Amino acid sequence: MRLGAPVHDDCSTPEAWVAALRRKGYSAAFCPPVNPDDDGAVAAYAAAAAEANIVIAEVGAWSNPISADEGERRQAVDKCCRMLDLADRIGAKCCVNIAGSRAQEWDGPHPDNLSAETFEMIVDTVREIIDTAAPTRTDYTLETMPWVPPHSPQSYLDLIRAIDRERFGVHLDPVNLVNSIERYFDTAGLLRECFDKLGPWIRSCHAKDITLSEELTVHLAECAPGEGALDYATFVREVDRLGPDVPVLIEHLKSEEDFDRAAAHIRAVAQAEGVTIV
Repeated sequence: MRLGAPVHDDCSTPEAWVAALRRKGYSAAFCPPVNPDDDGAVAAYAAAAAEANIVIAEVGAWSNPISADEGERRQAVDKCCRMLDLADRIGAKCCVNIAGSRAQEWDGPHPDNLSAETFEMIVDTVREIIDTAAPTRTDYTLETMPWVPPHSPQSYLDLIRAIDRERFGVHLDPVNLVNSIERYFDTAGLLRECFDKLGPWIRSCHAKDITLSEELTVHLAECAPGEGALDYATFVREVDRLGPDVPVLIEHLKSEEDFDRAAAHIRAVAQAEGVTIV
């Protein structure tokens, strides 16, 4: 497996970006800060990543392509097409977005998110994005989420079958799937189900953790890797089963020191499990 995280040094040139990643020992990375319209810069970052043996894991297309507001929805679809094209040109494993939401908040819960109509809207929207951008070496993916499809391993598999596009893949954030006490107390089982059902399509993973408080009724909160219930031993073993180049990216922490501690935890677990981090 490969490990990556945001880096806090100057990344304004391909050389500086590579140097910042190497200082942290990362072999996977978020997309570098490049103007999608600057073909020369995109090619330069792609070449630098290849020469340094760094996998660009993902290009974010964060937006709401199923928004109830048609203007916002159309703008989001256009953004996803542009970012998928960038991912293809820069050689990223995937372009990632969430499916979106029918709520006012682009990533918020809403009862309509779980309707058959919304499922079909997600299918049609993803098809449009992939068919418009026509990538040849990267995949469009939806990050797993707690309250909109794909919100379970099976719902992701259902989307794969319904969308029926070769360039649709899986972006796995297992913590986002911990949306019940059953899953919280059996994250190992959840992880095994994810990799058993979705393994051939997994392109990139996010690394974080989750805690359950004793406050009524049910309060689940995100935390740093190693500080919660996610079974990281199972996580790294399952990622390793997919081959040496699957990226795992740490996210959502507050400081460089927090990211360093999280990376150290994941490396320690991997070493204990006999899993090589490239």
